[in-house]
Amino acid sequence: MADTLTLFTSIGLSEQKAKETMKNEALSSALKEAIIQAQRVRGASGVDKAAGTLLYSMASRLKDPKRLAFLSDSIVLCKICTELQLAAALEFVKSHPEDPIDQKAFERACGVGVVVTPEQIEEAVESIIKKHKDQLLKERYHFNMGLLMGEARSALKWADGKVVKNEVDLQVLHLLGPKTEADLEKKLKPQKAKAAGGEVKKKEEDVALTEEGVSGEGKSLMEQLRGEALKFHKPGENYKTEGYVVTPNTMDLLKKHMEITGGQIRTRFPPEPNGILHIGHAKAINFNFGYAKANNGICFLRYDDTNPEKEEEKYFTAIRDMVEWLGYKPHAVTHASDNFQQLYDLAVDLVRRGHAYVCHQKGEELKGHNSPPSPWRDRPAEESLVLFERMKKGLFAEGEATLRMKTVMEDGKLDPVAYRIKYTPHHRTGDQWCIYPTYDYTHCLCDSIENITHSLCTKEFQARRSSYFWLCNALDLYCPVQWEYGRLNLTYTVVSKRKIIKLVESGVVRDWDDPRLFTLTALRRRGFPAEAIINFCARVGVTVSQTTTEPHLLEACVRDVLNDTAPRAMAVLEPLKVTVTNLPEHSQSAVRVPNFPANEAKGSHTVPFARTIFIEQSDFREVMEKGYKRLTPEQPVGLRHAGYVISFQKVIKDARGKVVELEVTCCGSETAEKPKAFIHWVSQPLVCEVRLYERLFLHKHPEDQSVVPNGFLSDINPSSMHVISDALVDTSVRGAKVLDKFQFERVGYFSLDPDSTAEKLVFNRTVTLKEDPGKM
Repeated sequence: MADTLTLFTSIGLSEQKAKETMKNEALSSALKEAIIQAQRVRGASGVDKAAGTLLYSMASRLKDPKRLAFLSDSIVLCKICTELQLAAALEFVKSHPEDPIDQKAFERACGVGVVVTPEQIEEAVESIIKKHKDQLLKERYHFNMGLLMGEARSALKWADGKVVKNEVDLQVLHLLGPKTEADLEKKLKPQKAKAAGGEVKKKEEDVALTEEGVSGEGKSLMEQLRGEALKFHKPGENYKTEGYVVTPNTMDLLKKHMEITGGQIRTRFPPEPNGILHIGHAKAINFNFGYAKANNGICFLRYDDTNPEKEEEKYFTAIRDMVEWLGYKPHAVTHASDNFQQLYDLAVDLVRRGHAYVCHQKGEELKGHNSPPSPWRDRPAEESLVLFERMKKGLFAEGEATLRMKTVMEDGKLDPVAYRIKYTPHHRTGDQWCIYPTYDYTHCLCDSIENITHSLCTKEFQARRSSYFWLCNALDLYCPVQWEYGRLNLTYTVVSKRKIIKLVESGVVRDWDDPRLFTLTALRRRGFPAEAIINFCARVGVTVSQTTTEPHLLEACVRDVLNDTAPRAMAVLEPLKVTVTNLPEHSQSAVRVPNFPANEAKGSHTVPFARTIFIEQSDFREVMEKGYKRLTPEQPVGLRHAGYVISFQKVIKDARGKVVELEVTCCGSETAEKPKAFIHWVSQPLVCEVRLYERLFLHKHPEDQSVVPNGFLSDINPSSMHVISDALVDTSVRGAKVLDKFQFERVGYFSLDPDSTAEKLVFNRTVTLKEDPGKM
């Protein structure tokens, strides 16, 4: 301990810094090795503080320890003299993992021996100032000086940054002179121009996204994915990724991989076919398919079908339907089970290489991350091979034996299971197998087999990254790169397959596609357009942080799309009969209603207008109230699209005193005084069923036991669905097909449910209209 402390302080570290470094075992070991190597070259007293600072920086940033001696030599031999050169050196060794290092190429890349004279700095800065002279004279000290520095550093890569900045400051001062009072004033930001014609400019975050359009945060999903590409490795350059393990065979394997793929980006979406996809999967689908599409690559739909107990054909079909509904076509549809024989052969090879063993601990004993090593860990490979063959032949009971891999995962889990026994027929392979591989074993190998370039997955799989790399390398296979991104979560819902099954089995919801759920099939049934879900994913973004989002943000995306795509109709949910007494008994006319009032060029439809119409009960009040703008005995109201204003004449009530009918008179709106409001109405309508939905759960986080101590099933909102069996809708919807969408004026957006029949249409309310607190 004392020797290490002395060693660290000998290169200029303070005693406190040296002690802190010693607490970090990996850094301490690397720094110690670097200093000893440096002393071999320059002697015990040959490492000065400047070199010591660079050695410390190198030891803390170097990912490949086999390059430590080479870089230590470069530092103490004064080839690497600055932080800038060190950064270039670290990037070079990361990009060139193969031996031997090309010394000349290394020195060129790191500026070894390059001397930048004061004259060169002065000349380069003078050229840059000249280039921007007119703008500098115009904007003076409000000009973006960072631009000058950026261009200067680019032109003078190996020059001292401080010297460059001093030269830039000096030449700017020479051109502009000292700062004036005007120069010291803050530059005002230009105000955003208001939209012409008095129209309210649509907020940037509300602009609907097309494939190449603009999302809520100013970038489309495709643009974001192209942006993410800058952070990812290029095909064939997997070794540049943090944590990637380079073996003697890595470069040959990457070369073969590139020959197969031609340098094309390959991703995959790998769902388990044991449930229906939910809103979180929409982000995964968009990221995997969208990233490939944005970069002219391909994406596989691969079913992770390694657990036959929970897999059903309906899930396979529904998953593919949802992928295609969102607008993506898989390059190929594959299954983990396609590779069962190859996976088994690789497992045999893994055992033969000494990297796996047969274990007889029960499942409960394997759950703990801090459990002691298995007593069978060191059994001979030959013995494990025999036992593994017996597992395959069905000579063990379920749970009696597993195949485990000799590795430790990031979360401390020791020796994850690779194969377990399940006497359950598989939907594709039948009774051919009684042992099935686990996710930890299967996933990276299927990625390797399919030559995936970017294995994109959510953050919870970060603990499997090292085992992912380990397994491919242990078997000398091409190793893809796993990249993790933040999972998408919504409040007021549950998305766990196990919990949704409980909701279905307990009768809380009807099935996986119940419109109160946030499965993709449920959202489609409720009327959410696929485009709106893609827009929502773009707004949430492809960040690596976990996000929990409010449902109203998703609903805003839905409104944006439906506002432009759902034709208008009129529906009355709580009908009140109105007789227009000054029209003849059998009077009937046709009223033209635009499909999209803001753009009448998009077509129209006609609805009948007769002596009897129906309005909403809430659009009439017997007693006038302040701020109420609709029909009262003292206040007439307009009828939308009809060209009429109606005035109260008489109220008719039933035996209990409830208003059941109104008698009114009408006159043309061109002759009447302009009413305070126009209301919707229907005449000779269709009787339909309408289902109104609210949040399924009462609390934001129904799975949080501190808020909902009795569990999520105790948190069900009793008013989550309200069925109106006798709503009235105008005749324009008569020919609607399942999932056709409409805006029922002043009521909300609605979609035709699959429960509809020729005799009775059923509509789901997709979302309400935007709230206007000032409207009564």
